[in-house]
Amino acid sequence: MTKTEAHGRINKLKELIEQHRYQYHVFDRQTLSDAALDSLKHELYQWEQQYPEFVTADSPTQRVGGQPLKEFSKVRHEKRMLSMEDVFTRDEFEDWHTRISKLTQRSFHFFCMPKVDGLAVSLVYENGLLKTASTRGDGDVGEDVTQNIRTISSIPLRIKEEKGRVEVRGEICFPVKEFEVFNKKLVRDGEKPFANPRNAAAGSIRQLDPKVTALRKLSFVAWELVSDLGQKDMEEAWQMLKTMGFRTVPESKALTSLQAAEDHWHALQKKRDALEFWVDGMVVRVSERLVYESLGVIGKTPRGLVAWKFPAEEATAIVKEVEWFVGRTGALTPVAVFEPTWIGGTMVQHATLHNMDEIERLDVRVGDTVILFKAGDIIPKVKEVLKDLRPLHTKYVQAPVQCPVCGSDVVKHEGEVARYCKNKRCFAQDRESVLHAARAFEIEGLGPQIVAALLEQHLVHRAPDLFTLVPEDLLALEGFAEVASQKLVAEIQSKKEIPLSRFIVALGMRHVGEQTALDLAVHFGTLAKLQQATLEDLQSVSNIGEVVARSIEEYLGKSYHQELIADYLRHGVLVIPAKTLQEPGRLVGKTFVLTGTLSFLSREEAKEHIRTLGGSVSSSVSEKTDYVVAGEEPGSKFKKAKELGVSILSEQAFLAMIHA
Repeated sequence: MTKTEAHGRINKLKELIEQHRYQYHVFDRQTLSDAALDSLKHELYQWEQQYPEFVTADSPTQRVGGQPLKEFSKVRHEKRMLSMEDVFTRDEFEDWHTRISKLTQRSFHFFCMPKVDGLAVSLVYENGLLKTASTRGDGDVGEDVTQNIRTISSIPLRIKEEKGRVEVRGEICFPVKEFEVFNKKLVRDGEKPFANPRNAAAGSIRQLDPKVTALRKLSFVAWELVSDLGQKDMEEAWQMLKTMGFRTVPESKALTSLQAAEDHWHALQKKRDALEFWVDGMVVRVSERLVYESLGVIGKTPRGLVAWKFPAEEATAIVKEVEWFVGRTGALTPVAVFEPTWIGGTMVQHATLHNMDEIERLDVRVGDTVILFKAGDIIPKVKEVLKDLRPLHTKYVQAPVQCPVCGSDVVKHEGEVARYCKNKRCFAQDRESVLHAARAFEIEGLGPQIVAALLEQHLVHRAPDLFTLVPEDLLALEGFAEVASQKLVAEIQSKKEIPLSRFIVALGMRHVGEQTALDLAVHFGTLAKLQQATLEDLQSVSNIGEVVARSIEEYLGKSYHQELIADYLRHGVLVIPAKTLQEPGRLVGKTFVLTGTLSFLSREEAKEHIRTLGGSVSSSVSEKTDYVVAGEEPGSKFKKAKELGVSILSEQAFLAMIHA
């Protein structure tokens, strides 16, 4: 075969392989057997090896390649990647429809599609060729994951739109069946399985080595044609996406009424377990492009789009055992253990039972069948015991008299429901104390397994010892090479400066949470003054009563804790003094709740601002809440605020309030 003939053969092979990819992923038609397809790809590879000058970026052989990255670079989105508002009931859906109907005089239809739970990405094509692929990130800036995206066969490397720039957005997802196979392999290999398909998809795309991503059978479904190619509505956009070679979200429909949308929502809910991908609701969008764009954006969510979520899930499980978890204060928490159970899109094996009072209230025993309840990302709870299914020989849960970790005596303080391990050097308490301090210092990359290994190797005994670590210490730990060791030590050293309120949190005093820590910091101003405080001084602090004051006095009076604080300072930790409150702040008496992801502040920084200005932060929404600050992808607190009529602030409005 001549060189010219070989070039022609290469082009025909690429065309045939792409035709098969298009038919398979867009129309679910298998035009070639897997063996025949592999044979064609092998022939193409052989020709390209012989004539490398004919290799092009859109060749099927170029999906996997390149060296592993050191890190992902950043990509700024030309058009912001927005999140969406959640609704949970027919009434909320109707309220949304009423609101947007008042904002436009034009008629419109709905376009409804399953809300596939995966990783949102943006694909940008230049003159037909895939140029960049990036994650959502904070909506404005994401991570460049082009190398990994190229490994996914359902994503075309070349589209049938040869001119200019075309942007398509969609979801990287793990088909449920492939996810189950992948998780079983992880378990066989002695690795930890992923909790759900979404985490597995995100973890796969964030691999620095594209060869790892290529081994995982990920899929892509398109849900938006961002570029204006003349599409009048979502139906036309859908057809354009298919023509370009994309698979769109299955089970999607254009509908004309609220009732039709509700009927489709119910139909999807009934068949959700049979769908190829995990879905957690239905996206309802104004179909007409000009109407959709005219409705605009509020905060980080488009007005013309909502996610109608499916209700919280329940599942049944048999309690195999009740284990006792030891926290940093020594408190023992009972945890029900059962076989891996799917609930709310997540595989779970544990549910908290809180304390012995709750165990007695539920009358839960080992061997009982229980109903588990999970809403959103909340940890599963035991809702009730199905006593009709109770076997003859169940085992009552006994309150422990000895610590399950160190064997020391367990005590129960008067007036408290919790039980405590008496041994202050219990391994579990040490581990949880170090983890708690690491979170307070906002040290990234220091998880439970690493902390446990540091304690087991006697590299760390208490939290201050973290600041004495050098890269050579970490090389002794499994999985730590030179670069990873240097990176973690550098991260720890970069967090040596800490505000007084966060340092107080890091100490882990009983009854002292974030709000109390800030009250102490604002009142005393410096660590030295706090250490010198008497019981009377502590009781004079706003919002601190006798029980909490005595707990703080007891903590600060013990030589063990005095040495702990001294070790922090000796190892270079700089505790930044707080601004004492000279006059009432502008947020005095106001209660805030935070939900969603903030872009310009960390959640801890937002809380710090609120408390410094005299306000308080709550973890739940009630009629006493003054403001809910809603970031990206707000959760159930956003819904609750709307139900109660609580004022909702965007992040921008919140920033304006605290900086006024």
